[in-house]
Amino acid sequence: MLLSNKDIERLERKGFVKDFFVRFDKEGYAILRNLNGVCVFFDPEKLVCRERSNRPLGCRIYPVMLDEDKGIVIDDICPARNSITEKQKAKKGKKVRELLKKIDAEAEKRHLE
Repeated sequence: MLLSNKDIERLERKGFVKDFFVRFDKEGYAILRNLNGVCVFFDPEKLVCRERSNRPLGCRIYPVMLDEDKGIVIDDICPARNSITEKQKAKKGKKVRELLKKIDAEAEKRHLE
């Protein structure tokens, strides 16, 4: 999951150390860390996010996402995929595009630093 600067700041305000939950790739993108194949905030015993109220915007928008070939889609591996209406998909799709534009700009800035 890609993170925006706002996502990172919100989680840091909650007391999390950036190195615990974020890694940066060589192009400057901030990416939510995984541990044993799942998000560091996922509770495998309860099957829930430990930081649900503070989760990144991309997590809030999910399972709507951008497929570079198909455009805005619903992730077909998500158990909640059938609960998303076309209206919700369109609304969240707009948010996905806005978020990715912001994340791209932030990554480019980091990459140039």
